[in-house]
Amino acid sequence: MKITPKLLAIGTLWTLAIAALLWVGWSRFIAPGFERSLADTIGPGDYRLETTSGGTFTQASLREGPSAVFFGFTHCPEVCPTTLGDIATWQEELGPDSPLNVYFVTVDPRRDDIDTLRDYVSWVDGVEGVSGDPAEVDKALKAFRIYAREVPLEGGDYTMDHSANVLLFDEDGRFFEPIGYQEDTDRVMAKIERMLAS
Repeated sequence: MKITPKLLAIGTLWTLAIAALLWVGWSRFIAPGFERSLADTIGPGDYRLETTSGGTFTQASLREGPSAVFFGFTHCPEVCPTTLGDIATWQEELGPDSPLNVYFVTVDPRRDDIDTLRDYVSWVDGVEGVSGDPAEVDKALKAFRIYAREVPLEGGDYTMDHSANVLLFDEDGRFFEPIGYQEDTDRVMAKIERMLAS
């Protein structure tokens, strides 16, 4: 069969139509399911930790309202105090009636007991420190997919290398999206407001 310009045009149109249908199918049906399943795997677990207000931090805590969860440690030289400063800015932007629960979970439970954490987070309104048995902290690290590793220093001391994202969870306790280290405040507030409106 001779391929005429008309047949070529029809074939091209059919190819474009099929590609468009595949894209619509992916974006409407497959991709949202994939995103939902990923969101459902971050946060759930059987960890049970103590908070600086005397409560417990479990998977159920994420369903007590929209939340921001950050993993760090009190001997952190830069990332953790900087992130707490950023969180203070977000809380100020949200105002005194902020519905956002903020948890600072230690990656260094050997040194960060509850009293140490309470002092460390006390200067930022609305932040709960979270610590507990090292085995329970390990469970939380796995549940939230957080990287944390002890790094030896001279003289027998150590520091911690760890993930630096703040993780946002909606009021149903589902992972919403991450906030990058020192992400622009306007972008962060847009994410938080979008989560609060969802």
